[in-house]
Amino acid sequence: MNRLTKKLGIELPVIQGGMGNISNAELAAAISNAGGLGTIGVGTMNPDEVEKLIHRIQHLTKKPFALNLPINVNPNIREMLELVWKYSIPIISLSAGNPAPYIPLLHEHNVMVMVVTGSVKHAVKAEQAGADVIVAEGYEAAGINSPFETTTLTLIPQVVDAVTIPVVAAGGIADGRGLLAALSLGAEGVQMGTRFIATKEAPFSNKYKRKIIEAEDHSTFIIGRNHGKIRRVLKGDYAINLSNTETELSDDQFIEATSEKYHLIGALEGDENHGFMNSGQIAGLIHHEPTVAELLEEMMDDCRKRLKNIGNLLED
Repeated sequence: MNRLTKKLGIELPVIQGGMGNISNAELAAAISNAGGLGTIGVGTMNPDEVEKLIHRIQHLTKKPFALNLPINVNPNIREMLELVWKYSIPIISLSAGNPAPYIPLLHEHNVMVMVVTGSVKHAVKAEQAGADVIVAEGYEAAGINSPFETTTLTLIPQVVDAVTIPVVAAGGIADGRGLLAALSLGAEGVQMGTRFIATKEAPFSNKYKRKIIEAEDHSTFIIGRNHGKIRRVLKGDYAINLSNTETELSDDQFIEATSEKYHLIGALEGDENHGFMNSGQIAGLIHHEPTVAELLEEMMDDCRKRLKNIGNLLED
């Protein structure tokens, strides 16, 4: 147990990242039931869709879970907050926007608040606004990313030095080595997204899972720099064509081309000719499809063994 697990009421220091509109109750519940913190990302979903997911996850687990609210992405944040109060959701992560106006409202309802950030400056501001946990996400991460392009290895220790609340490391973590590295840098837990795609409980297309499992170190790339909308995706026909032509698109056209509509086509239908698949750089380290419980057990065991081996190496 550490400050993070105590605050969130979880057993293991592992959090699921928000997955936008491909979020689902089955995977999130499996993560919570295995001792981590499952998360439902609302993406651009409407309140009715999110309410159905909340009903489902509360049926599947009695453990804590989180709702990720991307402030500048979803137009129904106020309605989402009403769902938080209505269903007594214990933990919220705020991303993609200024969290300061929402943190006091959430605390009034005894909700724990995590804030996702890609910079030291924003982490400090989030703590000053009352955040309970900082999720510091590096450039390696999947999907919508920080325009600062700071790597996890350099971001985490700087954020840890700048704030006093628990820090969670995100981006480029998939196994016990990554967990141990994050803890060594001063983080008190990790957030993963891509690694959970290739698990038995994840209801995504088999093609999506296979592409992650068969990925190499250069199988992902960044699109959107020309529009100030950084996104890391797997290489595929749709994504490559979008990258090659994005300079010809207006900002609105690019936003439409990378909307959740095309994310769903890639991730759920496995159609990389007409949609894209998000993935972090860590895909190159993913080679099998365990259950969520097996994955977390493997991670914790590997982390402990590696820590012990390092201790032995450092003994005089």
